[in-house]
Amino acid sequence: MKLVCRDAVLDLGEPVVMGVLNVTPDSFSDGGRHYALEAAVARGLEMAEEGAAIIDVGGESTRPGAASVPLDEEMLRVVPVIERLAARIPCLISVDTSRPEVMRAAVDSGASLVNDVRALREPGALEAVAATGAAVCLMHMQGEPRTMQQDPRYADVVREVREFLGARIVACVAAGIPRERLCVDPGIGFGKRPEHNLALLAAVDRIAEPGIPVLVGVSRKSLVGIITGRPAADRLPGSLALAALAVGQGAAIVRAHDVAATVDAVKVAAAWRRAAATGD
Repeated sequence: MKLVCRDAVLDLGEPVVMGVLNVTPDSFSDGGRHYALEAAVARGLEMAEEGAAIIDVGGESTRPGAASVPLDEEMLRVVPVIERLAARIPCLISVDTSRPEVMRAAVDSGASLVNDVRALREPGALEAVAATGAAVCLMHMQGEPRTMQQDPRYADVVREVREFLGARIVACVAAGIPRERLCVDPGIGFGKRPEHNLALLAAVDRIAEPGIPVLVGVSRKSLVGIITGRPAADRLPGSLALAALAVGQGAAIVRAHDVAATVDAVKVAAAWRRAAATGD
């Protein structure tokens, strides 16, 4: 399995880790620790050394209850970081945004993947990604970040998420974004109750059409806190457990804050998956 990202091809024959780089003052997980440009670049370089295949740079928090930031502010946060990292690291750079203006500027600055929690549903987003040649991760989210956790409901969460993502794939192809540039994310914690999240994690191998890579993000999320009773800063063991289970179920990309530890967990889970598939 491969993902075409502009002039690069990401080999997903083995699962990889996407490192989370929040250039925001209000992230739920790191409290703005990498908000300053130099701190953000330093953390990006560190994650590349720790084995991240992708660095995901985001300038607007999408945690539950988060408010939107002005377009100019989001640009100011992410573009300089991407420019600096693109000149210094060998791994791919992703931009975590829903705004077509930010998508275009980020790709012009060196990003080759767009990670969109709204699955290119904002006006102009489909056209922006089609024009850039970047790959895109289409995520499922019920509602908007500010309200998504107030009362999420599903009749069949796996079927509904699969159908939504399938429809977005159709929309992308119709807009000129070929399938080899697409991956999908079930959106753990984005408009879902704990039972919805667990059902989706158990069904990773059924979320996407054949040949479409699945990205899973569980790092430090409230699901881990609900299960373990731990605050965000103490959720690494639980996050690693869910990441390994997701890989065992077929996840191709794992999005994580703690890159070095997650790389090890993913390698172990991938080895188990190979053995289970071959019977060795």
